[in-house]
Amino acid sequence: MDRDPDVCVVGGGPAGMVLALLLVRAGLRVTVLEKHADFLRDFRGDTVHASTLDLMDAIGLGDRLLALPHRKVTALRATFDDGTFVLADFGRLPPPHPYLAFLPQWDFLNLLASAGADYPGFRLLTSTAATGLVREGGRVVGVRATGPDGELTVRAALTVAADGRGSLVREQLGLVPRDFGAPMDVLWFRVPREDSDPEGLDMRIGPGQLAILIDRGSYYQIAYVIAKGGHAAVVARGLPAFRDGVARVAPFLADRLDAIADWSDVKVLTVTINRLRRWYQPGVLLIGDAAHAMSPIGGVGINLAVQDAVAAARLLAPALRAGRVTGADLARVQRRRQWPTAVVQFGQRMVQTQFVGRLLGTDRPVRAPRPLRLLGRFPFLQGIPARVVGRGLRREQPPPAGAARR
Repeated sequence: MDRDPDVCVVGGGPAGMVLALLLVRAGLRVTVLEKHADFLRDFRGDTVHASTLDLMDAIGLGDRLLALPHRKVTALRATFDDGTFVLADFGRLPPPHPYLAFLPQWDFLNLLASAGADYPGFRLLTSTAATGLVREGGRVVGVRATGPDGELTVRAALTVAADGRGSLVREQLGLVPRDFGAPMDVLWFRVPREDSDPEGLDMRIGPGQLAILIDRGSYYQIAYVIAKGGHAAVVARGLPAFRDGVARVAPFLADRLDAIADWSDVKVLTVTINRLRRWYQPGVLLIGDAAHAMSPIGGVGINLAVQDAVAAARLLAPALRAGRVTGADLARVQRRRQWPTAVVQFGQRMVQTQFVGRLLGTDRPVRAPRPLRLLGRFPFLQGIPARVVGRGLRREQPPPAGAARR
């Protein structure tokens, strides 16, 4: 790695690591800057969708991925005051992956990093935080960063921002996304699970309450929805009141909620939906949450970010090999990915305003919406939301491999 890379990726999340791996497989040199020392961080998106599983199969990593500890989920259920309904039946997805897989995101990222390290063009710099952009002639030509050995500069033909919703690259470019607003935030925590408990993905809805229980085998990872900006008020009412609220919406957990010992066991996710009008400038492209922050509704944020990366790798690899990436090349990536992003965000916004916002403001019993009862009458319709969540609206194909391994 004595030469400057072809691409500098800022951010070692799912989008950044998938992009880096696909590009080095295509024969390019890529440096990834990851500000943390490792990938071990809790309460990150752990859903590996069917489209991502298909991608891993296509690049020869499917068996290695499924050898990691994981939990397969074949259905999303929703329990209201008038009964339990199946919202999405992932078992109706076509083989070989008629399910979602839940596994710790750090395992997924470590697998991608290990696979990337098999290629001589791959370099992952951990504990290395981007601090600014290098510009020449009105074009971004690299990134300034600080690492364990001090300051460094990585010059590249293309810089890709995959550094999340708080993107430093986006800030440096002066880009401000359009914010669509959200009526909610989410509290994340864990509660022990017993073998006799419901399996899979379980949504619990009660008067003024919504909780999503993710079956992780020995425990539930729970997303408890609160009103936007309501975290301080929840804390002010005290931990016993919070436990009581969880017990009301999921009564079978009441005797285990002492596992929430103090507020340090509860993490806050500030829900944001936004999107840049333009995802690129000369020499730089933004993908994933850096370009479009998603609501947790549907758990599709990782799916979209990974598909952004796959599309970018396929569309840009030829131009990168030729040594010339133009604005038109970067615009093609945005055009390819903007439509599925906008459609999914529109759906999320509708669910937030028409259902979640109203739910959080009521103290009356909550009946299942009519469309959900229709899914119960005609089960084949449960495959439609399963396909939107599990496979996405536009599946991307990776570029062909063209590099020898070490």
